[in-house]
Amino acid sequence: MTDRYPTRTARASELLPREDPVYWGAPPGTGPLGEKDLAAYAADGFHCAERLLTDDEVALCTAELTRLAADPGLLRDDRLVREGGTGEVRSVFEVHRLSEPVARVLAAPKVVGLARQILGSRVYVHQSRINCKPGFGGGPFHWHSDFETWHAEDGLPAPRALSVSIALVPNHACNGALMIMPGSHLTFVTCPGPTPSDHFRRSLSSHDPEIGTPDRASLTALADRHGIRLMTGPPGSATVFDSNCMHGSNGNITPFPRSNLFVVFNSVDNAPGEPFAAPGRRPAFLAARDVTPFGE
Repeated sequence: MTDRYPTRTARASELLPREDPVYWGAPPGTGPLGEKDLAAYAADGFHCAERLLTDDEVALCTAELTRLAADPGLLRDDRLVREGGTGEVRSVFEVHRLSEPVARVLAAPKVVGLARQILGSRVYVHQSRINCKPGFGGGPFHWHSDFETWHAEDGLPAPRALSVSIALVPNHACNGALMIMPGSHLTFVTCPGPTPSDHFRRSLSSHDPEIGTPDRASLTALADRHGIRLMTGPPGSATVFDSNCMHGSNGNITPFPRSNLFVVFNSVDNAPGEPFAAPGRRPAFLAARDVTPFGE
């Protein structure tokens, strides 16, 4: 397969134009977003929903996070990732398979329907997780484009995927909320390489990974061009963002924890193949190979 987004082949990052649509052409009215919202998503690369989940749904997901964090069966499971030093839970991966209640929430038309409408096809869950930033020590997530990783390490041919990040507690400006450079999704930023064979294990616990992160000059150029938006909101609010958005988040030294339910929907017509820039495939909990349509 022709690699239209080559990355991890040089010593410095490059800024390449995106070659694929952002909104893939589902007719307006076939999903929860109107024409104005779809146009804004195409331009900015994201959409903010103030109350995507109800209070009851948020409480259900929060209870499932507490249950999974204490599950002795996950103590030595790679899907449970802890903060270095404190040992507090940082992420629980493949949460839609570990929790039937969470899977039901994500399969609701108001959630999965967003992905079907924007991506113009049936979708499957490429990855799901709950991310936690405990108070007084939750680490940052450095600037990156998800598509760069999913292309290089998972073999996704095109950026026909999106993420939905749902707040389970208040996401404040001070406790490590998501930051996005609006409009950055229209530029593919290559990353210096190559990819080590054990990279995925180190990247799970690293706050500043050496691989898959653009250089500072490219990040500065994008920030100067596009600015930075902070995604704050109450429990149940959500940010839907394109897979190629440049995004990250600061660490959390406040007393207020931050927990978000996070799901990646990929088009079934954009199934992963062999990695474009990695020696082997990542585990299924990071990059699903089963493209059975979700929510049907």
